[in-house]
Amino acid sequence: MADLRLGLLLNAVSPAVGGVLVRGEKGTAKSTMVRALAGLLPSIAVVEGCRFACDPASPDPQCPDGPHAAGPVADRAARLVELPVGVTEDRIVGSLDLERALAEGVKAYEPGLLAQAHRGVLYIDEVNLLQDHVVDLLLDAAAMGRSYVEREGVSVRHAARFLLVGTMNPEEGELRPQLLDRFGLTVEIAATRDPAERAEVVRRRLAYDADPAAFATACAAQERALAERITTARALLPSVLLGDPALRQITAVCAAFEVDGLRADIVMARTAVALAAWDGRTAVNEEDVRQAARLALPHRRRRNPFDAPGLDEEQLDRTLSEHAEEPADDNPDGDGDGDDDGPGGGPDGGGGAPEPSEPAGPESTGPEPAEPESTDPGTSQDAPTQDAPAESAPPRLPRPGGAPAPESAPVAAGEPYRTRLFKVPGTGQGTQGRRSPAETDGGHTIRSRRPQGRLTRLHLSATLQAAAPHQLARGRAGRALELRTDDFREQVRRGRESNLVLFVVDASGSMAARQRMTAVKGAVLSLLMDAYQRRDKIGMITFRGAGAELALPPTSSVEVGAARLEQLPTGGRTPLAAGLLRAHEVLRLERLRDPLRRPLLVLVTDGRATGGRGALAQAEQAAALLAGQGTAAVVLDCESGPVRLGLARTLAARLRATTVTLDELRAEGVAALVHAHRSPATRKAA
Repeated sequence: MADLRLGLLLNAVSPAVGGVLVRGEKGTAKSTMVRALAGLLPSIAVVEGCRFACDPASPDPQCPDGPHAAGPVADRAARLVELPVGVTEDRIVGSLDLERALAEGVKAYEPGLLAQAHRGVLYIDEVNLLQDHVVDLLLDAAAMGRSYVEREGVSVRHAARFLLVGTMNPEEGELRPQLLDRFGLTVEIAATRDPAERAEVVRRRLAYDADPAAFATACAAQERALAERITTARALLPSVLLGDPALRQITAVCAAFEVDGLRADIVMARTAVALAAWDGRTAVNEEDVRQAARLALPHRRRRNPFDAPGLDEEQLDRTLSEHAEEPADDNPDGDGDGDDDGPGGGPDGGGGAPEPSEPAGPESTGPEPAEPESTDPGTSQDAPTQDAPAESAPPRLPRPGGAPAPESAPVAAGEPYRTRLFKVPGTGQGTQGRRSPAETDGGHTIRSRRPQGRLTRLHLSATLQAAAPHQLARGRAGRALELRTDDFREQVRRGRESNLVLFVVDASGSMAARQRMTAVKGAVLSLLMDAYQRRDKIGMITFRGAGAELALPPTSSVEVGAARLEQLPTGGRTPLAAGLLRAHEVLRLERLRDPLRRPLLVLVTDGRATGGRGALAQAEQAAALLAGQGTAAVVLDCESGPVRLGLARTLAARLRATTVTLDELRAEGVAALVHAHRSPATRKAA
């Protein structure tokens, strides 16, 4: 929790740091800590009556409530504005009354949450569950310090400078790397495993529940001390010097960790300056740079959507040592300078943060560099097994050789690749995404209609066409149109939606040949990657042995799906009907929870079924049941070998599904097939 505390305080000292993203498991007091920050912020002076909290000393010249002349001033506490998960774009940036704008010529603007958060804190709980365009809008406003609302030529803008804090549980899905990069700092937290500390947490919570006022009074002195320290650090901030040696270390660290772009360098510089001010110093030292790197770089290290954020602290220390400032006097024993003198920042340079020996996230990244070496032997059929003891190897790595894996031994997935695009037929109305056609808030305009609720997307030409025939009857005089409520039309846009992709994977003995299961897992991993890129929710059912199991309930966390796939064992009988019936039940419940999200069933099988006489007939009946509900489906035919029974294609016909083989799944493979089957005339013309 010390890292979280420090990250919040640094943003309170310097909001230019860019906010903080708090990642952690449920029940770790993430929200409690963030809400407590608002009480530490200094009070602010505002122009009385201004809905946008303009500073009387420098009011916003573009304030919709302005211009502000000298007048009454109010003093109030900084606000903590919470953003709900289901928030709309109009609720965030504010809304324009387009009907009044056209009919009366006035800008009737209702401020949104960004206006309320100006000069305060904007808190987004479960930020990873927000739609991407909403998150991008928030981060744009945080970066520019200004909010824009533009609707059909009517524009309003106002200042929106706030401290941005987001919390998330990684189990529910990751933020995309391009959005992660927009947060200045990130902190990884977890509940303590120390019984004494856990007991103290429980003790304090019970004391608060028993008498909240007395508990707050007991902590008031510490709260005041923190608030005064924030005020002092803010005043000192402009005087802090970021010298060339410290700046050189910052840029060297960012280059060594191969972070994309230059935002990391800028955030690290601002964070290091804030650390120095928080510690009461006027110059940045090496320890400030180290702490800034620990907070600003872990979430910028992701190269693959399934990578976990992290930072190699040994590499960090090595880079800082290599680019440390040279001593002023000559030292003939130059080799000892970097190692013997310790960090250049002196004692307690981190402002109360934990020592580097207790990193927030590197535990998960330490073993990573060794993985490629350990996986190479797995690609050879005759690699020796005695070189790597079984107990030291990660369980997900394949065993050398071509023999089928034991029932309890997971097989590693093959390398992922770009897959074909599979869509749900028809036009949906689900959440905006990148897979199937749908009527959405984005996309291109296809027609107009009467407004359904508040008018937000005016179709100007359709509105004018609806009003034009009635102008004489309404007594139009002059150039202005006479508009009525019935004249207004809104745009209907066609874009793409995200779907629920439900994988039903055969993990039985018929799939257990190592090379075959490696290819199958590689195919499913590729489809998971495709679902990640298209903003889908995913779920996974596996069937083997005695029945089917919901290995992953529908979730936005594609990373969890990849982890479950990695650990999937194979072996046993093939209860195909059980897998399809379980899929039917899961989809039935999901239609009740989210009726607008259309499902896409992906069945991974060779078509075989065991379980006594009539097993195949039962599977076909279950497939017909799914088809009767209109479930869009794709069958990934995993049958291989010179003799093929075609059972998967027969099952696909009952499902009314598209059938593809492992070879046909690749996007480049489809392009090759199209090229090979072009007509001779077309080929000659090309």
